[in-house]
Amino acid sequence: MSKNSLNGLIDEALENIRNDRKSAQEFLNEIANQIAMDADQNRSLSPVAAKHVETMQRSNEQLVKLISIQQKNQNVSIELSEEDKNQLFDLIQVPGEHEGGQ
Repeated sequence: MSKNSLNGLIDEALENIRNDRKSAQEFLNEIANQIAMDADQNRSLSPVAAKHVETMQRSNEQLVKLISIQQKNQNVSIELSEEDKNQLFDLIQVPGEHEGGQ
């Protein structure tokens, strides 16, 4: 699988996760409003509310997994060549410090 297709899939998954969380939050708010207006509905609506909270928790777990995948992809070692090191050393030297016997 190419990096571009992986990134596309990750973007799609993130969009789905966000949509799921938004829908679950909207339903949860509606259920809370219904319970607030009629406390007798608490018994029948609480299991529904619990399912929406579970949906949001699964979304959190999916986000953590996606972050882990992204971090694994970004843990690429970058090494400097000997020439790069010498150029950096030359840039940070104090003028005159390594000249003529000092």
